Amino acid sequence: MDSFTRTRCSLRKCYKQIGIIGGTGLDDPEILEGRTEKYVDTPYGKPSDALILGKIKNVDCVLLARHGRQHTIMPSNINFQANIWALKEEGCTHIIVTTACGSLREEIQPGDIVIIDQFIDRTTKRPQTFYDGSHACSGGVCHIPMAEPFCSKTREVLIETAKKLGLKCHSKGTMVTVEGPRFSSRAESLMFRIWGGDLINMTTVPEVVLAREAGICYASIAMATDYDCWKEHEEAVSVDNVMKTLKENSNKATSLLLTAIPQIGSMEWTETLRSMKHTVQFSIMLPRH
Repeated sequence: MDSFTRTRCSLRKCYKQIGIIGGTGLDDPEILEGRTEKYVDTPYGKPSDALILGKIKNVDCVLLARHGRQHTIMPSNINFQANIWALKEEGCTHIIVTTACGSLREEIQPGDIVIIDQFIDRTTKRPQTFYDGSHACSGGVCHIPMAEPFCSKTREVLIETAKKLGLKCHSKGTMVTVEGPRFSSRAESLMFRIWGGDLINMTTVPEVVLAREAGICYASIAMATDYDCWKEHEEAVSVDNVMKTLKENSNKATSLLLTAIPQIGSMEWTETLRSMKHTVQFSIMLPRH
């Protein structure tokens, strides 16, 4: 077993620590109590920003702004490897992320929340594995299964919590992740609908893939902000419209995090984490000598 799996996918910490990766307009550090900043480095370089350590109702949490706190990092330039590695090294057993996205379905309206369960990858130039041969701590090749990319148990908590809060929440959805930073052409938007996509963004992949390689329970709270550009008689997506919708609805994602995280912290996760660890171990093909 390589050292990455042995040390970083171990269950050496018995408590739950929740990583939160905040997307555009959804990365407010005020949700954490007793905040401290921690700048770290990783074998893959620096993460997007400082790790913000704090608590949500006595549950240890680590917040990271995906695009940097000043939103200076475009999607293609996010160091996803460093972000996930840093959260794993900090002891996170779970990562819950927020992401702004476009809706590809009439029934998913701007302001709605979707707890996504699948993705379609349309990115073109992003490292999608830790096991790339460039670091001694991640030797071999990892063929990680991705039939069920997101942690179903964590998703269930988010879905049930959203229901209790009275939020309009869709319990599943397929996210199309494009390279960006441009938005889709209308032809592309219509094609993604034909493919079965429900939402479109620029960041789910490779974040979810790397979290799975790291043996972390990962789930995403997707906030629909627009109808992309497929819908007739609807204004096409623009930065102004996206930010306006986020400003009006970001409280929904915040309330969901504040309510769901204590629930996750109170639950038993040993078997789930052990199963994920074993999946990673059995996915690695080590070099032959």
